[in-house]
Amino acid sequence: MRRNPPKHLILITLAALAISAMSFLLAPKHITVYLAGDSTMADKETKAYPETGWGMPFHDFFDSSVTVKNIAKNGRSTKTFITEGLWKSITDSLKSGDYVLIQFGHNDEVPTKKSFTTEDEFASNLSRFVKDVKYKNAKPVLITPAARRKFNAAGQLEGTHEVYAAIVRKVALTLHVPMIDLDRESQAVLTKEGPEGSKKFYNHLKAGENSNYPDGKADDTHFSVLGAKTMAGIVIADIRALQLDLAKRIKP
Repeated sequence: MRRNPPKHLILITLAALAISAMSFLLAPKHITVYLAGDSTMADKETKAYPETGWGMPFHDFFDSSVTVKNIAKNGRSTKTFITEGLWKSITDSLKSGDYVLIQFGHNDEVPTKKSFTTEDEFASNLSRFVKDVKYKNAKPVLITPAARRKFNAAGQLEGTHEVYAAIVRKVALTLHVPMIDLDRESQAVLTKEGPEGSKKFYNHLKAGENSNYPDGKADDTHFSVLGAKTMAGIVIADIRALQLDLAKRIKP
């Protein structure tokens, strides 16, 4: 004779199923965070090590509900990021709720480079980026270019992005989008460390120290592993300070 299971077992089973279903419904929607920028943000080939873009350690800060896609490339400006189709590769894939972190200026501001954009073009391109992201119901975040390490004879740090960083701030204010002032915040870090101490954040190597740079290297633009982690940490701290929804997905 077949017996029905006891009522308390049925209730326990139903409760377990309900909890499982509720957990599924409450689980955060998976999102993608796109990084659009230049060499200071970009992924690097093994042959460039220890040069490291701050976008490389950035994904380590998030839980499994976030995928970070680093589209940043060496030498790109807002202009070449568009003309080479890199920006389109982002907008074609964007979904509602995704984020796009946008950091340009290093190559836009140099008149001798093919990537040069005028101040008006730079502002226009940034505005386009913001509007394209919003059109997809995604969330743009503008970032001023990370500081170069440039100390004068008196040991004082000199800003090298004054004009183009100011344009980023103005566009963010005009279009009411979150902005991370990586230029000013990284300058503060370098100033605190001074001319010698700040070298550890950049790709500074002595001859024979690394096989990728047998003659040594003195690069005051691109980061070391420590420098990249430090810059990524600044961005993460500002995501929290700005109280973006993305902050909820940062690992404890």
